[in-house]
Amino acid sequence: MLPLLAFKPGSAEKHHKYITPAMEADMALLPGQSDPDIVSRLHAAAARFETEPEAARAELEALIAEEPDCLPARRALARMLRHHGELQRAGIIELEAITLGLQRPQFVKAQTAFMAGNLDAAEPLIRAHLRSDPEDPAGALMLGEIAAKVHARKEAENLFGRAILLAPAYGEARLALARLLRDQGRYTEAIEALTGLLTQQPAHLSALALRAAILVQLRRFDEADRAFEEIHERHPQDARSWANHAHMLKTVGRQADAITAYRHALTIAPSHPQSWWGLANLKTVRFTPDDVEKLRKVIEEHDGAASKDDHIHLLYALGKACDDNDDVAAAFEAYSQGARLRLQQVPHDPDKVTEHVHKSTQVCTPTFFTARGGWGSPAPDPIFIVSLPRSGSTLVEQILASHPQIEGTEELHDIERIALSLAPTGGTGGWLDVLPTLDSTKMRELGDHYIDATQRFRHTDRPFFTDKMPSNWIFTGLIAAMLPNAKIIDIRRHPLGCGFANFSQHFNWGINFSYDLSHIGKFYTAYVRQMAHFDSVLPGRIHHVTYEDLVENTEAEIRRLLDYLELPFEPACLRFFENPRAVYTPSSEQVRSPITREGMERWQRYEAFLGPLKEALGPVLEHYPNPPPKPRHHPQHPRQVSDR
Repeated sequence: MLPLLAFKPGSAEKHHKYITPAMEADMALLPGQSDPDIVSRLHAAAARFETEPEAARAELEALIAEEPDCLPARRALARMLRHHGELQRAGIIELEAITLGLQRPQFVKAQTAFMAGNLDAAEPLIRAHLRSDPEDPAGALMLGEIAAKVHARKEAENLFGRAILLAPAYGEARLALARLLRDQGRYTEAIEALTGLLTQQPAHLSALALRAAILVQLRRFDEADRAFEEIHERHPQDARSWANHAHMLKTVGRQADAITAYRHALTIAPSHPQSWWGLANLKTVRFTPDDVEKLRKVIEEHDGAASKDDHIHLLYALGKACDDNDDVAAAFEAYSQGARLRLQQVPHDPDKVTEHVHKSTQVCTPTFFTARGGWGSPAPDPIFIVSLPRSGSTLVEQILASHPQIEGTEELHDIERIALSLAPTGGTGGWLDVLPTLDSTKMRELGDHYIDATQRFRHTDRPFFTDKMPSNWIFTGLIAAMLPNAKIIDIRRHPLGCGFANFSQHFNWGINFSYDLSHIGKFYTAYVRQMAHFDSVLPGRIHHVTYEDLVENTEAEIRRLLDYLELPFEPACLRFFENPRAVYTPSSEQVRSPITREGMERWQRYEAFLGPLKEALGPVLEHYPNPPPKPRHHPQHPRQVSDR
């Protein structure tokens, strides 16, 4: 891609003439607009603007009436109206000018390529268009969107800003800017951009929805709730907004309200996939036989017509509905169909995980850690909770977050970001090649950076906080090296229970190993091997909990857990289900209730279908909860690790 045009915010404000050379050039771009008389009339109107503004305005309006396709006249009139404070009328004219400009052949060609996703073709076409008409807001917007797609964020921001300066009423440009700012974590600025848009167009659905989503990301749930209510008031038939509101209500523990919102979305759009999937993720909701029939009908009617993502959501919801109605075979078939489709979207190579663990055992040896004694950040704040998904990590976090000295945050991505920063082109496994080369100063810097970066998630003065990203087990060596005083808790669940729980859960992002039973078994095996390695290399550093023990002997396990953390026992940890904190995982509903055995043996109903999982687990299944005996010789993995 060529360097982006050096548009800078504010450049549009430098035009003092109301008929600019670029506007004159517009004449050659629309059929029949090269008439010298029209150019003369435009200049005459501009000359009379200061002394006879009403006459100038009348001349431009007359010209537009006579020549409706005269783009320069509309742009000039919009500027004159805005100058005189007639903002509403100016905005109307600006949008009319943009609509007119979209019809030009050169723009149409660029837009066709852009909409087809062919950025390599769209970019030179829109550049050529902007060279002939540098004051086209729609052209600036399109080039900005291309810049955003290739992660040229500063250039995209400048281009979106230019489009807004050229046409302040251009809502699409303000929305694009807000999305860009949101994606960069600049939430306050994004809301400011949306406020400008909503001031002009209070009912703009996309702007209202984005504002609500940002408020949820900021954990400003009361404001987000009001934002969703405003959407419902202005757009009562928008099923997507009802579903998104339900997602938020689930997160903050308003389960009954969440169910009502999902069900309301389905009265508006009976086939709405996100709503069916959302209900399925509310684990205590039980689908009725009528729900099963509705889902079957929706899937049959939309098979081939719905997007693949929608189809996957519906299949997993059907699996849950069949499970609730004890049709195990139909449930497993629905889960399997959804998993096959999802695996096509997110291919997973289980050998890469095995290779990564092998490399970890070769790098992170006793000698490695002995040589680095005293390195890293001394901060004791983090408590890492690692596991496979659906193993009980959310439950452990909820218990710990009920202790007055521990703040529960969420699944943080900062450890993986740090690992990737060490080897940006080497994939997730590349950090293991770099780790032995780091000196004590760099190791301390990495640890301190993690502590600083995670401050944005800490909203209390509690001295400790949880990082409940399950996949951080991959980075155990990095954590141990750069944060030697951090605690690491490993929570694991019976491999068949954990495996089937992953297979039957559509996570919608990441967790790519979970869509094939064999892949799940190999992933679990790699995880057990890595944890056993670090137990031998750093004895006592990792505290192990099994989900089954936590369910059967809750108080004893909580006391053992707090002893490891060197914290006093706190009775509130036994009443973790009363903790009102927001919970973002699929287990959000379950951890708001006392511990029960319900669901612990759910996998047994499906055991006949779990052959590939059992085979992949091998001795790990036989020896659970202990790791299998260490083989005398590890398999060699000659391929370079480039991903986890």
